[in-house]
Amino acid sequence: MSIKALPVDARPREKLLAHGAASLADAELLALLLRTGVKGLGVLQLADCLLQRFGGLAGLLHARLGDLAGVRGIGPAKRAELAAVVEIARRALTQQLAATPVLDSREALHQFVRMALGQHSQEAFVVLFLDVQMRLLLHEEMFRGTLGQVTVYPREIVRRALSLNAAAVVLAHNHPHGLCQPSRADELVTSSVKAALALVDVRVVDHLVVGQDAVASFIEMGLL
Repeated sequence: MSIKALPVDARPREKLLAHGAASLADAELLALLLRTGVKGLGVLQLADCLLQRFGGLAGLLHARLGDLAGVRGIGPAKRAELAAVVEIARRALTQQLAATPVLDSREALHQFVRMALGQHSQEAFVVLFLDVQMRLLLHEEMFRGTLGQVTVYPREIVRRALSLNAAAVVLAHNHPHGLCQPSRADELVTSSVKAALALVDVRVVDHLVVGQDAVASFIEMGLL
């Protein structure tokens, strides 16, 4: 069914204006962004198909542009719009983490690293550099590896931390096609980086592992 075939008060835009964005279902919110469907598939149906394919809004937000390219009805313009929404969300989270201690906003922190790493098809290693009040100074992807591993050089992290006058860091890396359960290699890398940074009085406050559907925290698992 097309949006025009719906009663006026049931159309997503009118519902949002009358009752607020929270009144809309996920497919209705996405339909507002997509605006149009394709032949034989209304925009609400297209939105629902996207959500089913990528496992809901969270999965869609972390989808790679290449994954979207193969979806019927999602051309360059719609892919660009979806990418823009992701970037807006990422920047909003960056501002939040820069304004408050990152460990006071764990949900925002986990969402941030998922956005930073969730689109990578290879392992990547990101460092969040923090000031003395544990607020975000800068995040930087420092190392990129293969599908299953990434080589980390602690001295490069030390050099960057000193250049930024950072007081602490959060480490983060992804398991592109697996679970977020830390491996023994992840634990060894964490120990090496922690020891190197301790020499210059910089703390490692957490190491986050981003899997396909979740984020694991070394602190919460008692590994740090």
